[in-house]
Amino acid sequence: MFEKPILENQVAIVTGGGTGLGKAIAVQYAKHGAKIVICSRSAEHLESGKADIETTGAEVMTWQLDVRETDQIKIFTKAVMERFGRIDILVNNAAGNFIYPAEKLPLRGWKSVIDIVLNGSFFCSQIIGQEMIKRNSGQILNILATYAWTGGPGTIHSASAKAGVLAMTRTLAVEWAQHNIRVNAIAPGPFDSQGAKVRLWPTEEIEANIRNKVPLKRFAGVEEVAQAALYLSSPYASYITGECLTIDGGAWLGKGIGDMVENLDEFVQMREAAKRAKREQS
Repeated sequence: MFEKPILENQVAIVTGGGTGLGKAIAVQYAKHGAKIVICSRSAEHLESGKADIETTGAEVMTWQLDVRETDQIKIFTKAVMERFGRIDILVNNAAGNFIYPAEKLPLRGWKSVIDIVLNGSFFCSQIIGQEMIKRNSGQILNILATYAWTGGPGTIHSASAKAGVLAMTRTLAVEWAQHNIRVNAIAPGPFDSQGAKVRLWPTEEIEANIRNKVPLKRFAGVEEVAQAALYLSSPYASYITGECLTIDGGAWLGKGIGDMVENLDEFVQMREAAKRAKREQS
């Protein structure tokens, strides 16, 4: 995307960085000179993610971390500082999401998503942000979704959490500007990934229905989303803070992703049937 290593020698932490969008963002940062720290609850994801990111030639550190646990975040932050001596970028990407009717959503499901997405993003921002404040420099990038403001059936838990993160983005942008810390967000719409296929369009019929309601008539590639993250973390965006960049092919300007699922109960039934069929085949 950019010709020169615009993040040379910067240290970037990406939560949930072993797979999917988190890994794609880490790869883009690595290609442009950053030293990468990925964390995840899954050792397997960390191992595979590290191998992929290291193909860029970047230095990569991994750490098993549950973003809901502040004690773990403090130990992790100390370890990063001991190894690199600085933290320049934090990407709050760790998430938990699934589509479920609000009236049937178990309390455990609600609490889990709120804890990971909202509380986890704040805990990481607060603890890692303390190191940024000491250096009077830093950037935080939060990963949102357009249903944080459009609403969407089956997303009550995730939409509520991400709406909170959007408010947090703007609040920290104002509060920490005095410390030369920029805080921004991106809000991807549907993009091609294995996780999306499982959670959002487990059948070809559902996939086609959702894709055809995007004005550009296609899903984003994960690299397109990651490149937007790179831009906001680059010197070219040095005067941008408190902003949320939407990357959804114009979907929310129509009826939003929430309208893409017309019958929630039917969607859930189709998803569960697809899961059962896949288990029976394996």
